[in-house]
Amino acid sequence: MLADFDLPLLPTSVVGSHAKPSWLWTALAAARAGEYGAADLEETLEDATAIAIRDQTDAGVDVISSGEMRREDFIMGFYERIEGLRPVPARRAVGSAGYDQIGTFRAVDRLSAPGGLGIVEELRQTFALTDRPLKATCPGPLTLGFRIDPGEAYRSSEDVAADVSRIVNAELKSMVAAGARFIQIDEPRYANFPGGGRQWAELFNETTAGVDAELALHICFGNYQNRSASRRVYASMFPEILDVRAGQLVLEFGNREMSEVDLWQRFPNDKTLGLGVIDIKSYYVETPEDVAGRIRQALRFVRAEQLWINPDCGFNHTPRHAARAKLRAMVEGVRIVRRELAGGQVD
Repeated sequence: MLADFDLPLLPTSVVGSHAKPSWLWTALAAARAGEYGAADLEETLEDATAIAIRDQTDAGVDVISSGEMRREDFIMGFYERIEGLRPVPARRAVGSAGYDQIGTFRAVDRLSAPGGLGIVEELRQTFALTDRPLKATCPGPLTLGFRIDPGEAYRSSEDVAADVSRIVNAELKSMVAAGARFIQIDEPRYANFPGGGRQWAELFNETTAGVDAELALHICFGNYQNRSASRRVYASMFPEILDVRAGQLVLEFGNREMSEVDLWQRFPNDKTLGLGVIDIKSYYVETPEDVAGRIRQALRFVRAEQLWINPDCGFNHTPRHAARAKLRAMVEGVRIVRRELAGGQVD
């Protein structure tokens, strides 16, 4: 478990995805056009994963991720592995970027994923490339099920979520068997339904039943093309969301000017907070002092021992040069506050 790693005070981590190198975009286009063989594509994805690891390691991040280089836009590639679905074309194909430009699916049979979701292959590749502490990530059932119309195969969206929950549970257990010790479940869609904290806690706990790993829950507000998908408020989920059997909640604060950073004071609990201090939706590159100031704000309400530091969300829609600079600023900002804490200079 994470306790086996010698992590410093205020450990730094990432949320999941890393910015793709420019050549990967053209390589994936070539692969889709049939210009790459299976070995060519595998080599390309391994090289991209190695670069994501290197960028995080060079920045000094304590707990890294695979960078999710093998995934298509966070969740879309997973649907290719789920049987019982029929694609439905996006409602809008041109114009300003929006969530209605993403394709959806209709259930035509009971859902299953006999070959898994593919995260185990991602993990094995990552473990072969690094021995650094690793956060493994997996989208949650509400977020995956949100794009699936029940059709005639299911009575309701809740029934769809129940079957997707079983698929995710099986994947999580396979991830543990492959060596995952720290797993983050990503659920940006929780925020689409204000007041659903109790329902989402129950769904999370069903999804993670029997999963022998340290767990984190990431709740954001969406990040397709750097756009949110919901009202950016967490308080309506509290305190019920604290019933999740996750030791850490990973939340975004950087792009909201640290709004609601007092949640741990308003709703005392023993979970760690993955504090989002880097606005991945902004092209502005934070300075180390920006980051340090945000951490100091959080320390007014959260004990340092309960605090991890991370970006607001993944870097999938961020240019790589900006992502690298933001990670370096995040780590250096944390180092500033660590020095202050060691000298007793933070109230």
